[in-house]
Amino acid sequence: MTHEEFKIIASSLPNQPGIYKYLNDQGKILYIGKAKDIRKRVSSYFNKHQDGKTFELVRQAHHIEYTIVPSEKDALLLENTLIKKNQPPFNIQLKDDKSYPYIVIKNERFPRVFITRRKFADGSDYIGPFTSLTQLKWLFDFIKDHFKIRTCPYRLSDSNIRNKKFKVCLAFHLKQCLGPCEGLQSEERYQEQIKQIKNLLQGRLSVVIDYFKSNMLHHAEQLEFEKAQSYKQAIEKIKGYQSTSVVVSKKNINADVVYLRIIDNKAFVSYLLVQEGLIVQTHSKVYDCLLPIVEEALTQSLSYFREKFDSHSKEIIVASAIDYPLEDDIKVTVPPPTNSPTKKLLDLAEKNVLYLVAHYENRKRLHLEKSDNQDTLLKQLQIDLKLPDLPRHIECFDNSNFHGSYPVGAMVCFKDGKPDKKNYRHFHIKTIVGSNDFGSMKEIVKRRYERLTNEQQDLPNLIIVDGGKGQVSSAMEGLNMLSIKKMPVLIGLAKQQEEIYFPNHSMPLVLPLNSSSLLLLRRIRDEVHRFGIQFHRSLRQKASVPNELTEIKGIGQQIASVLLKHFKSVPAIKKSSLAELQKLVGDKKGSIVYDYFQPKQDEATP
Repeated sequence: MTHEEFKIIASSLPNQPGIYKYLNDQGKILYIGKAKDIRKRVSSYFNKHQDGKTFELVRQAHHIEYTIVPSEKDALLLENTLIKKNQPPFNIQLKDDKSYPYIVIKNERFPRVFITRRKFADGSDYIGPFTSLTQLKWLFDFIKDHFKIRTCPYRLSDSNIRNKKFKVCLAFHLKQCLGPCEGLQSEERYQEQIKQIKNLLQGRLSVVIDYFKSNMLHHAEQLEFEKAQSYKQAIEKIKGYQSTSVVVSKKNINADVVYLRIIDNKAFVSYLLVQEGLIVQTHSKVYDCLLPIVEEALTQSLSYFREKFDSHSKEIIVASAIDYPLEDDIKVTVPPPTNSPTKKLLDLAEKNVLYLVAHYENRKRLHLEKSDNQDTLLKQLQIDLKLPDLPRHIECFDNSNFHGSYPVGAMVCFKDGKPDKKNYRHFHIKTIVGSNDFGSMKEIVKRRYERLTNEQQDLPNLIIVDGGKGQVSSAMEGLNMLSIKKMPVLIGLAKQQEEIYFPNHSMPLVLPLNSSSLLLLRRIRDEVHRFGIQFHRSLRQKASVPNELTEIKGIGQQIASVLLKHFKSVPAIKKSSLAELQKLVGDKKGSIVYDYFQPKQDEATP
């Protein structure tokens, strides 16, 4: 879209808050933004001082769409939702490459508290995500040690408790639970604990300390010194946790701190969540960012992090002024260049970003160096083996059996000297009976390259088989049965002397044991051996479970193993009661096993 074309449509753009979308001539969304004044904001993209990426966005844009909303806050929420849904290429790509854990407080009567990596819209409180596993472990261990929270999955309704449906478990006798399942703990007392757990997880440590202090004094007055001592220890632990955490101010600062820098189409972002002057969450990340507008990238990052970490802070600390909705009394602070607590926080976030930039540059440099080193290694292998081509694609085969049973084969693939695991393959031996390594090798090599040639896929530059002359000859027989125009080089690597065998060569090639080429070949050979043994072991384990259990419809390997581990034998399972089975593997699976065996018992009964 040219400046002249924009002038024609500019008058139709409203001077109201909302979101705007740039679309190309195929209707694909290129960019989504929010604005307090749509016309004024969109006009800024068409000024004479466009940077390269803004110019490219405008050049690709075919038309502009917009949506008016009641307020700038609504615009921010709508922008956030649409970016998540459409992932426009010119917006900052706020994606995580890993799933961080949460501590969840379940939405149920007498809530359970546990760690999870999956978040559901089930009304439960998901606190986190925790980017520090050390912090997560400390908090969860503290909860287990100093709060009496149930771990059982029972549905503790009024009627179930009143009718004595459940009995206290081992946790009650270990004093880790106060027995709400039998009505031994009131819901009010239980919920008070849950309230303090939330305070702890959300960084309101002073509130939790006051709670423990009041309990300590109460038990001391009742001369219950052992209980008072446990509360005192809890207070000391929290204070110790505070002392090892980053405390930025003795004032009760509650804020989100974000620092962002854009370099080479990458946004380097550091986020700090501060509660009561204590940093309770941190997150530093590199994201793709084609459009280098810092203000918009910063706003999008803020929305993302506030939602991700469930932050309701009323203060936002940033390095430069941004338009952020203020309907909820949110204060945007740009710290003055003084030694204030807010400036220290921003400096810390900046320091994290600078480290992130340096780390990114180092990784990029090392990656380039590693690529160069990998090419050097492959060139050396080409020289040592006298290969016609650089062996960028290598495949290696191995086979195994157990006293002639369960014969299997395995193949691993290496591209540019690195494992390409999506192209690893297992083989069930089909044409060979018993222990015949040579026949098995011939079969799996033939099957592999027959398929590749039929599918017109590229063949490897180098094929390795685990073994000596016999395995090499057998693999070559398999290859010769195919119509391959350009035959890959085939070698065998024998284990004992690490000798390299070629087809039709009586003498092996012996490389120095510290040779880089031999080390690479051994690494590939060891990988196929590991991969094959893993597959072979899983087959033997499956076959070790009696067929009578796994033949029951609805009962798989895992349930069968649980049953055998507990009851020790199939006859013992047959004699077990429905209640025993359901307690062990659940109502549904227990009923399936019981119903399968029970008719046989009924028929045998006179």
